[in-house]
Amino acid sequence: MSTRQQNERKFGHWEDLPQAGRRYWLQVASRSGWKVRYVKEVDLNEITILFYQEVYNEIGELVEVHHKYPVDLGHRKV
Repeated sequence: MSTRQQNERKFGHWEDLPQAGRRYWLQVASRSGWKVRYVKEVDLNEITILFYQEVYNEIGELVEVHHKYPVDLGHRKV
């Protein structure tokens, strides 16, 4: 289990959610211009509720979402 401090250090970006949790994200760029955003949503106790990837093409359009936790649903085209 990660602490708030560990999540802030690892992801670098976050926002508070209305239900007292947080959404953390880390964006990584590829050489081809595509971007992947790793998103982690946690509850008030920093317990992971959701973890997923968002894949953006070279013009910034969301093209795929890959839900990894709590159930790995594979890649879904948007």
